[in-house]
Amino acid sequence: MKIDIVVVYVPRYLHGDEAHFVPPLTGIHLAGITPRRHEVRVVHQQIEPVAIETDADLVALTFFSGFADEAYRLADRFRAAGKKVVAGGPHVTFWAEEALRHCDAVVVGEAETVWPDLLDDAERGALAKRYRGRPAPLDAIPRPRYDLLHEQFFVPRVVQATRGCPFTCSFCTVPSINPGFRVRPVHEVLRDVNCDDFSHWWQRKIVWFWDDNLTADRRYVKALLQAMIGAKKWWLTQASLDIVRDQELLDLMEQSGCIGIFLGIESLNIDSLAEANKRQNKIDRYVAATRRLHERGICVMAGFIAGFDHDTPESIVAMADQLYEIGIDVPFLSILTPYRGTPLYERMAAGGRLLADRRSELYNGYNVAFQPQQMSAGELRAAHRELWRRAFSPAAAARRTARAARTLRPGAAMMAATMNAFYGWKRLLGNVPKDASDPAPQSEAAGLPLLSFNPR
Repeated sequence: MKIDIVVVYVPRYLHGDEAHFVPPLTGIHLAGITPRRHEVRVVHQQIEPVAIETDADLVALTFFSGFADEAYRLADRFRAAGKKVVAGGPHVTFWAEEALRHCDAVVVGEAETVWPDLLDDAERGALAKRYRGRPAPLDAIPRPRYDLLHEQFFVPRVVQATRGCPFTCSFCTVPSINPGFRVRPVHEVLRDVNCDDFSHWWQRKIVWFWDDNLTADRRYVKALLQAMIGAKKWWLTQASLDIVRDQELLDLMEQSGCIGIFLGIESLNIDSLAEANKRQNKIDRYVAATRRLHERGICVMAGFIAGFDHDTPESIVAMADQLYEIGIDVPFLSILTPYRGTPLYERMAAGGRLLADRRSELYNGYNVAFQPQQMSAGELRAAHRELWRRAFSPAAAARRTARAARTLRPGAAMMAATMNAFYGWKRLLGNVPKDASDPAPQSEAAGLPLLSFNPR
């Protein structure tokens, strides 16, 4: 059977995107667990247009909530062309009935335990409507199909060592989608880390761990990093702020080649952190935490969210002037989004604060899907856009890049410079985050290849 796995994407910037750093793991992981008797293609829509005139027997769509409308448009076109269509991913897990109006079958939850059964049923022409995956141990997972990735990805080697997160942030779907915290055997992770079948030296050098919180199990991550020292790779991942209190862990991070850590800082307001159930973050420790990572030559990437109930337009914009002082090398700036399956969604729904307009683009992290407490939805969006413009002004981007060149190890400085240049160039061209009401970029409308940086 021929299978097309389509990772759906919609550009989130006004004029489209110009570069793509790292692919989502989902498509190549799903291809990896597909029995080898099947012929598989993986299509990332941000890199290449999706061909409806495919010879595939089955089309699998995976997507986040912000891309759901585009996914359903594709599903309808594929089914009109006579193709069987299945769908999965975070959005489908929580909106299965909606997805079934456009697809022949859906996968709810994690795919490993049900994907082979779904393919067997598809071969027999007996697809069920729903396949409900269950959390399972992460051993014996095949290597992702890196060979199916488009060569334009800057960092194609994405690796997952753990799944889940012990924290329960109010806006996060991870505890619902990936319950518990599980780890893969170290030797299997090293197999993926040491895969060097890539074209360019930096692709062979850099490893991006696609984990929600790689360092949550300290005994496990220390064993993994100890084993990675001999691999001589550069690696980056997402972790929680408390790593800076573990000197042994910091030593191993430095020795094993860590060049970047993404921290979910989220807010500079103590009340907003409590609202996010992010009590493990201590505002008065941010500067010391980033300094400890800089002492190891590690780039500090950090996520900030605008739109908590204690935010005002003025406090949101003011964050732009605080990023450098805190020590952030690469900021990621998003808008609070009430995804179904989160405590935030339940609170907003109970309070009647969800906007009646349910276009999926309102749920892409750059638009507003709820009524804020201290401003209008339009004022929140405008404040976020001004924060983004100030944070990525040429002067701000250059200042962060210069500090990185002085303080970080070469790989980390290179990454900081690349990301700041990417966003700074967007800012210079006026390519700001796109409002949901804006028309599609010309390249999207024409079906031309689209590229984007896709963080966590």
